[in-house]
Amino acid sequence: MGNLKGKTGFIFAILVIFIYGIFYGTNLPKTSPAKSLANGNIHLGLDLKGGTHLVLKVMTDEALGSTTDRDTASLNTALAPTGAHATKLDPAHPEVITVTGGSAATVRSVVEGNDYANYDVASPAGGGYTLTMKPTAIRDNKTHTVDVTIEAIRQRIDALGTLDPTIEKYGLGDDQILVELPGVDDPARVDAIIHSTAKLEIHEVVGGTAYDSEQAALTANNGVLPPDEEVVPGSATGTGPDQYWVLKRASIVEGPDFRDAQPSRDENGRPDMSFTLTTEAGNRFYAYTSAAKGSSMAIVLENKVREVATIQSEIRDQGRITGGFTQQQAKDLSTMLRTGSLPASIQTMETRSIGPSLGAASIHQGVVAAVAGMLAVMIFMLVYYRGAGINADLALILNLVVLLGFMGFTGSTLTLPGIAGVILTIGMGVDSNVLIFERIREELRLGKTAAAAVQDGFSMQRALGTIIDTHVTTIVSAAILFLFGTGPVKGFAVTLTFGLLANLFTAVFVSRTIFDYLLAKKGRGAELSI
Repeated sequence: MGNLKGKTGFIFAILVIFIYGIFYGTNLPKTSPAKSLANGNIHLGLDLKGGTHLVLKVMTDEALGSTTDRDTASLNTALAPTGAHATKLDPAHPEVITVTGGSAATVRSVVEGNDYANYDVASPAGGGYTLTMKPTAIRDNKTHTVDVTIEAIRQRIDALGTLDPTIEKYGLGDDQILVELPGVDDPARVDAIIHSTAKLEIHEVVGGTAYDSEQAALTANNGVLPPDEEVVPGSATGTGPDQYWVLKRASIVEGPDFRDAQPSRDENGRPDMSFTLTTEAGNRFYAYTSAAKGSSMAIVLENKVREVATIQSEIRDQGRITGGFTQQQAKDLSTMLRTGSLPASIQTMETRSIGPSLGAASIHQGVVAAVAGMLAVMIFMLVYYRGAGINADLALILNLVVLLGFMGFTGSTLTLPGIAGVILTIGMGVDSNVLIFERIREELRLGKTAAAAVQDGFSMQRALGTIIDTHVTTIVSAAILFLFGTGPVKGFAVTLTFGLLANLFTAVFVSRTIFDYLLAKKGRGAELSI
């Protein structure tokens, strides 16, 4: 009897804990406002709340080209004393660097004496050397680019105050990202911020002269630019028609070198933006500006020149960007730079919007289906199994309480497929009770006492083994859905897994305890209503 009291107390403790989880989750009423199902402790997914669904593709080849541009510039610095020169001759293959000039011995000593472990070095028959980035390094570079892009988008969305976004790699697609934003009230602005690479770079200006057209810039440089130079348009004043500058292709500092960015105002009260470099980038920028006094440098934002300045003194880690910003543009730009510039541009592969009215209708229909299904099941159990049906119905109610409590404690997102998972959990719970009750009936027909029938019905060799097998295999399937599925599918997997774990507890432990309590109360030789 003492063991039975301990089991009953344990069940009541579980019930209290998960009821608390439904209404408060992890928020203590004394320290923060209570949150319940109605005010957001269990979040609603995109299909229930409405919002925007995007599938994006990251242009990883751009990031690969930037990496080899920097490696080319670094290699040229090391090769300068040898008379050799490194270039990227084939735009279709940005992973290949070609070295020409200089003696073979000195070039090889420079290449092998520096850290180019990510490249395969070869000496073609025509002379010189080629450095080809290894396939593993290319793959790592692209994977890193996608990971950095996901984190940058996540920080930008968080900075805008969007709640419960889903931002993750999309299925098995190459370089694709899924973005789901429940309850977005300004999708156009969010879309613009997501797509903006906000890549801020500072480049050396070749010649220090602006041209009226790209052709004029090329003509002034004998019609063809060296591989390490490029023509970039822009307006250094922020107004008026674009001009064209010839810039060194490799940047002095760029996106990841910026530690902070904040909107500000210039001496005339016009919006601009101030920035701060990291310590390492600041030291590098200081060394460059110290050696390049009197020359010009260009601040390039998203492949457009924003400002051109003459270096008059050393600059270390702080600067300012002007250029005709509105207050909102300065705020958005500083947010994008502060949260990390994208390493490459992105393209939208799919866009889908869900209105809040459709989400509200989905909630209503899903709740109606869940309530109607549960009531139908409970009535069936009462009619078919009589007194034992009350046992099953209590187990089902506790199952639902445990499931919702789990979601409350973990702050899970409820989706429409998640509601389907709840309904499926109810069905699995009924199935477990039917297996056990039918086994008990069979044992009673064989002439066993009620206590012996209950004992055999819950034994591992009878119904219990089958119940555990079905639940474990279904949980494994749900785990696969969670690992490889997207937002709504993951919602289904989460609710199904929590529900099945709760069902193992209620259908086996709670139901058995209720039977033991009834038999102990009635005494030896009592009959079961089943």
